[in-house]
Amino acid sequence: MANRLTGKSIVITGAGSGMGRAFAVGMAREGACVGVLDLRPDAAADVVEQLTAEGGQGVALSADVSVRAEVVAALDAFVGECGGLDIMFNNAGFNVPMHLLDVTEENWHAVMNVNGLGTLIGIQEAARRMIPRGGGKIINTSSIAGRQGYPSFAPYSASKFAVNALTQAAARALAEHNITVNALAPGVVDTPLWDKLDEDLMAIGDSSQPGEAMEMFTAGILRGHAAAPDEILGTALYLASADSDYLTGQVIMIDGGMVLV
Repeated sequence: MANRLTGKSIVITGAGSGMGRAFAVGMAREGACVGVLDLRPDAAADVVEQLTAEGGQGVALSADVSVRAEVVAALDAFVGECGGLDIMFNNAGFNVPMHLLDVTEENWHAVMNVNGLGTLIGIQEAARRMIPRGGGKIINTSSIAGRQGYPSFAPYSASKFAVNALTQAAARALAEHNITVNALAPGVVDTPLWDKLDEDLMAIGDSSQPGEAMEMFTAGILRGHAAAPDEILGTALYLASADSDYLTGQVIMIDGGMVLV
């Protein structure tokens, strides 16, 4: 087992599947005590079972990231198990695509509450636990949709632009406390979230058969394929490790070359 994160305590939201699960497994292998936080308790428990079977250390946590009281309870439980909080990954997010003129207030609030408000709450509550310890790292999951708007992803794009803004604002606000705040921005990642997105895009007529939407989105990727979650892990490990200590307020594109900025 490698040791870049030995002695570190990390909470990852949305860690029950997809990228979050890959982050949790990878960071446990690097020696961290990992809080696997997911809306679904069974999914979190399943990931922790995998971590411990490999000799790692994990704590299953459940919360709706848009409900502060649930986040507070989960983080307090984690600190009780692992002794503190050094690194927070605000990774939980979701999308329900709708054509721009069809977007409802319900759709807007649902997406923004998880992706935007959930990130704000995660930043705030993590910082409150890091400041007494002398510092820490906060990493947010943005998206290529945080760099450009997509016609059927308007609330999602707005929420990820919000993540970028919160990353910059928090980096400035928390610098005096020795807390760095950065984000990573994936493109198309082959996860269960994308499987659901593929179904939703067919339902609104943006594609006509399974896999077509991913094929359209991946056509412009310079690296030639959608990412596997493990292909995002290296960037996440960099942001969690001491290698990124001088980096703050940045959004790192890890999209295979979809958006060049």
